[in-house]
Amino acid sequence: MSGTPNSLTLRSFNKPWLSCADQVRLLESRGMVIANRAQAEEFFAHVNYYRLSGYCLAFEQSRHTFAPGTSFEAVRYAYEFDWSLRDLLNEALEVIEVDLRAATAHHFGKQYGAFGHTVNGNFYKFFDLTKIRDETTRSSEPFVQHFRATYLEYPDLPVWTVTEIMSFGTLSKMINSMHRRDQIALATRYGQFHSVFVSWAHHMLYIRNLCAHHARVWDRAWPIKPILPRDPAWAPPLLPQGDRVMATLLVLASMLKGCPTATSFRIQWISRIKNLLAKPPACKDPLFRMGLTAKWFEHPAWR
Repeated sequence: MSGTPNSLTLRSFNKPWLSCADQVRLLESRGMVIANRAQAEEFFAHVNYYRLSGYCLAFEQSRHTFAPGTSFEAVRYAYEFDWSLRDLLNEALEVIEVDLRAATAHHFGKQYGAFGHTVNGNFYKFFDLTKIRDETTRSSEPFVQHFRATYLEYPDLPVWTVTEIMSFGTLSKMINSMHRRDQIALATRYGQFHSVFVSWAHHMLYIRNLCAHHARVWDRAWPIKPILPRDPAWAPPLLPQGDRVMATLLVLASMLKGCPTATSFRIQWISRIKNLLAKPPACKDPLFRMGLTAKWFEHPAWR
């Protein structure tokens, strides 16, 4: 397979440890303008060099060579911009996740009863309960301990209880395993086709994991892309790329429409998104790196 490492292409690692001052000198040797070296050294004492290196890529004209005039402050701004963007993603994901847990619990409980999720026939695909039961036995939530001390069904819990302690990854797998009719019922709540909705749940899990590990979300192509609705608004020229953060922001803005208790949050969140994206990092093609067009703010998902 092309690009697969082998004994002929691999070599021993021999790079030395670098102090913060050494790291600053390395960046200067590659053409970065650093006005305040002491400040840059202090930054690297608290932020790993390799965390910042991902943001440097957008400012390079060739490998390890910065475009003329690239400053440390510009790259640091990209890092801080990404931090703010990640926080906004996280805030919306929290609201949607809480709503999705409630929607799943309500629908599945109504359709199949308290322990319907323990019956294989209630799913289109096999849904493994092992992880849920492990999560249950590890939980210290008072309602779980009460159930354990009171009812024979433990470690199985009613679906409206277990959806609160299962990981979002398990919730996503549960949704993916459902019969189409159940996926449609949930998708309708958020105004989407079931296939789009299931894809969005999986994509949100991926983004949530990135945010949980404080990973870069700016200038990054998603390996797990959301399926986009078959609507002109979700195609070029309004949305030229489905694998960048713009698509994710539109997914979240659309999902939030299905959370009526978060209407005021959604309005404020969209306003903060627009304010942030109006000041992108000062690198080449900053909008393209996020999957934005010149008129990104006209997309109907923002309304």
